[in-house]
Amino acid sequence: MKQVLFVGENNACRGPMAGAFARALAPPGVEVLAAGLRRGRVHPLVVRAMAEAGVEVDPAPGPSLEELGPRPFDLVVVLSPRVREQYPVLQGIHGVVYWNLPDPLAGDRDEAELLRALRQCRDEINGRVHSLFAYGYFQALVTLKDNAVRVLDSLTEGVVAHDLSRRIFFFNSAAERITGYRREEVLGRDCYQVFPGGFCGHRCSFAEKGMCVPEHEVSYTLDIATRGGETRRVEMSVVPMRDNAGRAIGVLASYRDRTRELELERRLGEKQEFAGIITRDHRMFRIFDLIRSVADSNVPVLIQGETGTGKELVALAIHREGWRARGPFVAVNCGALPQGTLESELFGHVKGAFTGAIRDKKGRFALADGGTIFLDEVGELPPATQVKLLRVLQEGTFEPVGAERTVKVDVRVVSATNRDLKQLVARGEFREDLYYRLCVVPITLPPLRERRNDIPLLAAHFLERYAAEARRPGVRLSERALAALMEYHWPGNVRQLENAIRFALVKCAGDTVEPEHLPPEVTEGSRPAPSLSAGRRKLTPEAVQRALREAGGNKVKAARLLGVGRATLYRYLGRK
Repeated sequence: MKQVLFVGENNACRGPMAGAFARALAPPGVEVLAAGLRRGRVHPLVVRAMAEAGVEVDPAPGPSLEELGPRPFDLVVVLSPRVREQYPVLQGIHGVVYWNLPDPLAGDRDEAELLRALRQCRDEINGRVHSLFAYGYFQALVTLKDNAVRVLDSLTEGVVAHDLSRRIFFFNSAAERITGYRREEVLGRDCYQVFPGGFCGHRCSFAEKGMCVPEHEVSYTLDIATRGGETRRVEMSVVPMRDNAGRAIGVLASYRDRTRELELERRLGEKQEFAGIITRDHRMFRIFDLIRSVADSNVPVLIQGETGTGKELVALAIHREGWRARGPFVAVNCGALPQGTLESELFGHVKGAFTGAIRDKKGRFALADGGTIFLDEVGELPPATQVKLLRVLQEGTFEPVGAERTVKVDVRVVSATNRDLKQLVARGEFREDLYYRLCVVPITLPPLRERRNDIPLLAAHFLERYAAEARRPGVRLSERALAALMEYHWPGNVRQLENAIRFALVKCAGDTVEPEHLPPEVTEGSRPAPSLSAGRRKLTPEAVQRALREAGGNKVKAARLLGVGRATLYRYLGRK
């Protein structure tokens, strides 16, 4: 069933006339509707003028556009200039025809003059409606609309479009398949009513209606929830939509479901990059999933791990993946700030609070309002500062140093430490209640020596980056140099590996990095066979026993430390 809509101002005249003629002239299978920007009653003289032409008009009040609700119109005919200015352009994928008919009811006229004006308008509308259906114009416009929808429905990418009021007016077949929603459930509805928190989550530019339209195409990756509650990872591209005058009228988002691809990458052990973290380690993949799970919540996260494991990268990923990404990310190294100034740095101070306080100063918590504060080395906080931090976590308030007023902030706290906070609690050096406030969601990063399969990936990544900066593309690691990197125990973790590659690039004058170009501690402190692949060096009883001890008897973990496949280790143990 095809649908054509005639839109007037208030259903007093032009809309009912056009609708009545169209119902008489439209071919079978076409539903004709007439509506106004406002609900209104048909003028009595309109009924009389139409009756003279042998066409009956229902005198009952006609509906408004809002009362009609979302419908898949094939053609919309806008009847007057004033309606053209107010008509919501993006009601769907359909043709729009503007007739711009003058209002015969306008002005101060007696009944005879008014009737003459209505007859003239009636005849004009009759001729136009006749031409619309008799000469193939309606069918041509409907065919164009059907072809446009057919093309968009054939895409494998989902396509969603909404106007400046977030009302969805297009939802293609791939969008239905990926989200589980039928287009009948979403068309004409506010995006936030269909998708809790908005389809684009924290990336949405319309968190408040009419907020802003991106100037250019914006691309990002995010998780969406399907109708059945399943989480899918999609790559999305959002482009602005503008009318002929260049005015913003809505946005169009296309997206591709990458959930299965990412899962296959994980199963195959392929490299994955997330928020600047490169890995093929399955423990890191689980951490990526946890980051995505907690990103949109406000719960505090405690990141634990040795120095150089990338704790700040994880904190930044939590911030950027969540709805607070539009706010600031403020990092504070609690161990690097002198205890005498730490409280002022965190909470600010007022002028005259202490010697040298010549003006008011905002603290890091105030600067992070609306965003995330990252407290690195949180285990170094002195007891007095721990008390104030606990209050911020509990109430979201604090007093700047020397101030009598209370400041309220909306800040998410992510903290990190390379120390065992539970031991500090046991020794009375860290408040137990603060520990449990900070450690609502713990994330523990494995050291580099426990993810040795990542060493070649990371080494190649750092070498490519710094060689490009030095304008020396093509520099590579020799097998001997890579073997030395694999053997080393890396107490400084990823940061130390990065520095080792920079050091080697300085020493290496050619295009191949050899062991002699690596820092002395790497080549002199390399471990024997446990970290070399079986293809390069034969497994030895000492190496295997050492790996099993480090792995706590876990053969899969021991094989990873040895740099061999699980089957290779099992075959070796089976021969003993």
